[in-house]
Formats: sequence, structure tokens, C-alpha cells
Amino acid sequence: MSNERLKIKISIADRVYPLTIKPEQEEGLRKAAKKIEETIKKFEQSYAVRDKQDVLAMSALQFAAETEQKKLSANIDVEEAKYKLEELEQRLNKQLN
Repeated sequence: MSNERLKIKISIADRVYPLTIKPEQEEGLRKAAKKIEETIKKFEQSYAVRDKQDVLAMSALQFAAETEQKKLSANIDVEEAKYKLEELEQRLNKQLN
């Protein structure tokens, strides 16, 4: 793995943010910035919000909620799988004994 760094500029809410990143981070950062911009436009159009601080806060809340929901869903999936495996183990033990 290289220590090479890349200097890029990301634009969010009419502000440019210069970043120094690992090259492998560039695509993800650019996609994230694009998604944030799209969300900002959606909020501005849907709610006639003009204050960038408000749409940024609303966007941050939406992305954080999506992340938390994915974590909760993943935890539920793991618990269901664990339960099913325990059930299967009990059945196998009955058959083998």
C-alpha cells in the first residue's frame, strides 16, 4: 500500500473544500458529495428552504438515519441467523443422539 496522497477539491453547498486523501478514497468522496448535492436540491425544491445551513442539517440527518437503519437491520439479520443456526444445531443433535 502506497503512502501517495492526492489533492482534490470537493464542492458542497456552494463551498469548495480542498482535501488531501488516499487515491482509493477519491471515488467514494466524489459520489458522496454528489449525493449530498442532490439531497440539498431535493430539500430546497420540496420545502422551499433557502438557508444552506438548514438543508445541510436535514441532509446530515437523512444520511445518519439511513446509516443507523442499516446497522439495525444488519443486527436483526444476524440475530435471526443465529437463532436459525441454534435451531438447526438442536435438530442435528437430536438426530445424532
